[in-house]
Amino acid sequence: MGGEGGMEMRRKYAVLLCADDSEYIKKVYGGYFKVFVALLGEEGETWDVFHAAKGELPRGDDVIDGYDGFVITGSCSDAHGDDQWIRELILLLKKLDAKRKKVLGICFGHQILSRALGGKTGRATKGWDIGVTCIHPSHSTSRLLAALRIPSHLPVIECHQDEVWEVPPLAEVMAWSEKTGVEMFRYGDHIMGIQGHPEYNKDILLHLIDRLLQRNLIQNCHAEAAKAKLDAREPDREAWKRLCKGFLKGDPFS
Repeated sequence: MGGEGGMEMRRKYAVLLCADDSEYIKKVYGGYFKVFVALLGEEGETWDVFHAAKGELPRGDDVIDGYDGFVITGSCSDAHGDDQWIRELILLLKKLDAKRKKVLGICFGHQILSRALGGKTGRATKGWDIGVTCIHPSHSTSRLLAALRIPSHLPVIECHQDEVWEVPPLAEVMAWSEKTGVEMFRYGDHIMGIQGHPEYNKDILLHLIDRLLQRNLIQNCHAEAAKAKLDAREPDREAWKRLCKGFLKGDPFS
């Protein structure tokens, strides 16, 4: 960003990492933090990571105010859980809302944002959603996508067994799918939640399916069905990248 008198204003963002990196993700991608920076980062920006699931969060107004935006990742934990780190994260999110900081929540991040702002989350009523899902934007969201030159047909990779049951008061549901009633929501012009994973590619999802199988969290038939769905459809990662960057760094909702 160029400034007056040649001064450079470096934009600064924080990823609140709510999951542990597997050995595979560390080896192939350098960890989930780097996966997110690959999706959202641009030259000249500073990106920091806070290991939220280990109790590491930005603390103090001076630290928080130094960031232009925050991204909350997915997690193996439940957004409706009562772990100490989840309670601390909720307090932080309330503070970020009060400061009207830009916050983008992905999967668990989407759910915990809803909870922090007064919505309800829990187990998905239709069970696991794993694979590539087409979401259906609301009328106002379709207009926004058109203005950003983003197609309204938005397939995205999903991997979740929880969902937002009820959005916070004053929030707007931006999109839904056949399995999930709240695929996206917005809260004012500074908070957006996305149930799917714009940052994932198919390789990451295949790795996750294998991990879920090993932990007996899904059955083999679910894994095979998810892999079949992957073969049938491609996620539009470039469209999601434009949408997420447009929200985090621009002002598409005003």
